[in-house]
Formats: sequence, C-alpha cells, structure tokens
Amino acid sequence: MTTTLLRTAGELHARARAGRRAVVMTMGALHEGHATLIRTARGIAGPDGEVVVTVFVNPLQFGQGEDLDRYPRTLDADLVVAEQSGADVVFAPSVEEVYPGGEPQVRITAGPMGERLEGSSRPGHFDGMLTVVAKLLHLTRPDVALYGQKDAQQLALIRRMVRDLNFGVEIVGVPTVREEDGLALSSRNRYLSAPERRTALALSGALFAGQDRHAAQEALRARAREVPATRARAEALSAIGESRAAADAHAVATVVPGGPAAVRAAARQVLDEAARLDPPLALDYLALVDPSDFTEIGEDFTGDAVLAVAARVGATRLIDNVPLTFGSFGAAS
Repeated sequence: MTTTLLRTAGELHARARAGRRAVVMTMGALHEGHATLIRTARGIAGPDGEVVVTVFVNPLQFGQGEDLDRYPRTLDADLVVAEQSGADVVFAPSVEEVYPGGEPQVRITAGPMGERLEGSSRPGHFDGMLTVVAKLLHLTRPDVALYGQKDAQQLALIRRMVRDLNFGVEIVGVPTVREEDGLALSSRNRYLSAPERRTALALSGALFAGQDRHAAQEALRARAREVPATRARAEALSAIGESRAAADAHAVATVVPGGPAAVRAAARQVLDEAARLDPPLALDYLALVDPSDFTEIGEDFTGDAVLAVAARVGATRLIDNVPLTFGSFGAAS
C-alpha cells in the first residue's frame, strides 16, 4: 500500500470514496501509539474503506510559554509510519488551509469540564483543541474518528462535543500504548534526558500502585462476601494476609468497594518519593475522577473512574491515566 500525501481539503474531497472512512488525528511526530491507532482504524475501515491520518500542529491549543515552536515536526518519518501501519492518506494541511481567515473569531467552548485538571493547568487549551477537532471533522468528513485514551480528558470532551452538537461521526477510544518500562508513549518523551526519564517513570508507577491497591481491595471485599459469618469473614481475611482488616471483618466487608481514598494515597506515595529524586518530579495534579465530567469521586462512588496524573520533569510536562471500576462486585451484604 502506498500512502498519499495531501495538503488541501479540496484534494481530499476529490478522492473517490467506497466503504467507511476512519480518521486518526495527530500533531505528527508519530510513534507506536499512533501506529496502534492507525492499525485499529484500518481494522474498522476494512479493506474497502479508507484510513486518513491528519498531521497538524494546532497553534490554538498551545498556551503562552508552551512548546509550540519546539514541538517536533517530522513529516517524512510520519509518512513512513503511516504507510507501514495501513493509512491510505496523510492529510497535512498548512495553518492557512485550516484557518484561512487567521485565528477564528468563532470557536468551540469546552464548558465546565474543560476548566478542570488539564484545563486549569492550561487555560484555553481545550477550546483550541475542540475547535480544530471540529474543523478537521468537517474537512475530512469521516464515518469514525479514533483517539487515544492517554488523553482521557480530551477524549471525553470530544465525545461530549459530538453528542451535544450532533456531529454525525462515531468516536472510538483506543487504550494507551506503553513502552517496556511502563512510560506512556508520547511525542514529548524525546525531550527527556536519561536521568529525567528515570524520574518520569513515577507517573506510571503511581498509577500502577493505585491500580494495584484498588484490585487488592476489590478482591478482599469479594472474598469477604463469600463468607456469611463475621468470625468466618475474619478468618478468611486473615488467611490472605489482611490482619488489620481481619480485626473487624464486617466493617471491611461493608465499606464501599475499592476505597478511592486508599487508591489516591497509594499513588500519592510514589509521587511524593519522586519529588525527592534528582531531577525531581514536580506534580501538577493527581486526580481520581468521574470520566463523564472529570469531577473528583467520593468514597461512595460506584462505576467507571479515571486515575489521572500530570507532572513536569525538567522542562517537559507529561500526563498519564488508568481506568478503574469501583463496586464491580456489587453491594456488600
């Protein structure tokens, strides 16, 4: 398969279409995470469909002092990755093509969800992101668009925009791709020196610690529910090494499954230790949120949640997250 490079929407619209068109939106500097998105898009589009990869560094979503000028631009290498991953087209428009009248006066507003977490740290970022996503959806006219779950808040806002504004497109989230050491793949990873990368591993380490704590608590409570009597519950809990919990098995078995506070604490411990490394990790936020609106969840929460973190190591800002489900074993008896 030979991937075609197109620069204008007119060229893209002139292509004959058969089957479904799947679009993967990127800012370039493609890596294995993008390749996974493209391969997934290929599977969705099928042999008769079309996969379009957009490459556009959107100036609207970079704030004052952010890395717009140094953001990597590697179109030749991107074409190779796109072709090897199954893309039919790389659509790489100029700023003038996307914003023909200069900066748009009318923009998409992200609303309250866009002011939390990433939006609080990067004011205006999500307005710029949604504006360019809306424009690229119009320019590429896809049936389905795919986005990585690493940018969980971005994905949630795109889904909300498509639902609220009646875009006729299906949105698919693709799980985060990680390097062997656990670091989430990102175009910004290339900025990290070797010592900075070692510190940066605390982001995924914190998330995995929270994830492990959550899994242990869920398993503990599931085991407790299998045993009808309080004394038997205590013995069962003691047998799996939870002596503190065994002291009051009934209380342990009836608390809300998963313990959001304990999950946060487990993750926070890793991040606190990383703050003392050389170079140190500078935490921006650690949050355990409801993915429908990105507000913090309470101890009585049940359902899907996202444990998210953002931090700086040196001059590089990184984000990561993992999904969790609370109350997966149902209510305690």
